[in-house]
Amino acid sequence: MANTISALKRMRTEKRRTDINRSRKTRLRHQVRTLRRLLEKKDAAGAQAELPKTFSVIDRAAKWGIIKKNTAARYKSRLAVRVRAVAG
Repeated sequence: MANTISALKRMRTEKRRTDINRSRKTRLRHQVRTLRRLLEKKDAAGAQAELPKTFSVIDRAAKWGIIKKNTAARYKSRLAVRVRAVAG
């Protein structure tokens, strides 16, 4: 257990940040999962509509440090290739 006032404050802060980061990571996973399900159904129009939303969530997650920038770029690249394959 923390003994100093600053350590107690740090524990409270970490708990809040952990909750925020967990919700952001969950939102990222749900959005990517939604797009992947549309791709599995071969729903080209739905996937095209969902792609910008997914890219936005991925970019924000990278900005916040939830995932690394290269991981975000890899997700976006692979998803875009799959959307083009379904659309074309």
